[in-house]
Amino acid sequence: MRIPTASLLFILIGTSVSAIAQVVPSQATVPPVYTQPPPTVYVPSYPTRTSTPRVDTAALQREAKELLELSQSVQPDIESLKSGLLSKDLTDRLKRIEKISKRLRSEIAPLGN
Repeated sequence: MRIPTASLLFILIGTSVSAIAQVVPSQATVPPVYTQPPPTVYVPSYPTRTSTPRVDTAALQREAKELLELSQSVQPDIESLKSGLLSKDLTDRLKRIEKISKRLRSEIAPLGN
């Protein structure tokens, strides 16, 4: 199948005219390119040096002593469980031990970091 020469000529002229129409003249102003603004960089301020948190050592010693006494009082009750005897206040003392140990840990943990 042959394409007539005139058709090829019209196709060539049509593509060159559309290409010439897209050229921007040198005097024309180019609109500004719309881009995203530069990202905002967050620079945290350096924290000021703070003093070590104050701890009431007397209260810590009291609680540690109470914790020691409670844990020593639990030991005989655990031994009596072997013979089937359960102390009435064993669970209360165990809960108290847990509460004191949590409080001691929360007071001491900030000092270790």
